[in-house]
Amino acid sequence: MARPAGNGESGEIIFGLHAVREALRAKTRPLIRLVVVQQDRQFAELVGLARSEGVPVHVEPRSALDRLVPAGRHQGVIGVVSAKAYTDQADILDYARQRGEPPFLVVLDGVEDPHNLGAILRTAEGAGVHGVFLPERRSVGLTGTVAKVSAGALEHLRVSRAGNVSQLLEALKAEGVWVYALDPQATKPHTSLDFRGPIALVLGGEGKGVRPGVLEHCDDRVMIPMRGRVASLNVSAAAAIVLYEAVRQRGERRGTSQGATGA
Repeated sequence: MARPAGNGESGEIIFGLHAVREALRAKTRPLIRLVVVQQDRQFAELVGLARSEGVPVHVEPRSALDRLVPAGRHQGVIGVVSAKAYTDQADILDYARQRGEPPFLVVLDGVEDPHNLGAILRTAEGAGVHGVFLPERRSVGLTGTVAKVSAGALEHLRVSRAGNVSQLLEALKAEGVWVYALDPQATKPHTSLDFRGPIALVLGGEGKGVRPGVLEHCDDRVMIPMRGRVASLNVSAAAAIVLYEAVRQRGERRGTSQGATGA
């Protein structure tokens, strides 16, 4: 079953307006307490949500929040929550089946920057991805920075840990999932793939990309065409491009579409 993503402590810190708001709304992991710099209009919604759920609210000086979150990136609000639980592989596949949809998965092979991971999680949740897989090593964990950058998406997304990425890909293929890697050295563009069936998109870490040993276990590899002088994109930008090509194709499969705006 699910196991804690934290370090064994009673709680972990999330910060930023979006991340804390979504934690309160999603109710996927209990908020232990809410800390704000003041109870004015800016924080009225958060304070009201917290009190309606019986969550203690503490007002502390900004210097106290700065000690918990360096560089003042907390936006004046911090939440202490129970650790995010990782989801089993089987539970993610079951979730896709329950929705009556072919699995739509993301496998990250060594993303170590929390800002990149948070951005990928935000895009994945918006694209309707059923689950994201992270390696147990060579990967950033589900930190407070990841939660903040995800703008609350982490609270709604199933995330699983994989001890061995190559073995994970073989297990997914045994379940009928097609595994596609994004590789700048590939010869075919990402738009040439059929994303309408059960798929797992494999993205590599910053600078190194998908490891050669992992590429060997993928059914195919594709690249994003680059017309300028830069050879590749940031991994979170690349994820957004390919995931929303999949959204376009899968939307055509269902015959439905929905609009979205960025923030």
